[in-house]
Amino acid sequence: MATQEVKGEDYIVQFDPDSVTVYFKGELCLGGSTEYAPITNLLKEVAESEPNTITIDLRNLAFVNSSGISMLSKFVLSMRKKKGVQVVVLGSNDMPWQGKSLKNLEKLLPGLKLEIE
Repeated sequence: MATQEVKGEDYIVQFDPDSVTVYFKGELCLGGSTEYAPITNLLKEVAESEPNTITIDLRNLAFVNSSGISMLSKFVLSMRKKKGVQVVVLGSNDMPWQGKSLKNLEKLLPGLKLEIE
C-alpha cells in the first residue's frame, strides 16, 4: 500500500506504509460521518491489509470534535475483529483533549497500547 493522505483546510491525515503509521495533524472539525468518510476509508484500508501493528499518531492533532472522536472510536471497535493486529495510539500531554479522550479507547479495545508523552 502506497503513501496516502487526506487533506482539508485545517488538517492532514497521512499514512506511511513503511512504519504502518497514520499521522493526524492540525484540527479535525468536520461535520459528521459523511465528512469523515475519507479518513474512515483510509483507516479501513490500512486495517484490511492486516499488518502486525497499526500506529495512530495523534501527537500533532490539536483538536478533534465529537464526530472525530466517534470516528476514531468506531475504528478502534472494528479492530476487535482483527485479533492478530496490535493497535498503538500515540498522544501528547501538550494537547489537553488527549489525556481524557484517548483513555476511553483502551476501554473499547482491550490490548490497545496507549502512549501519551
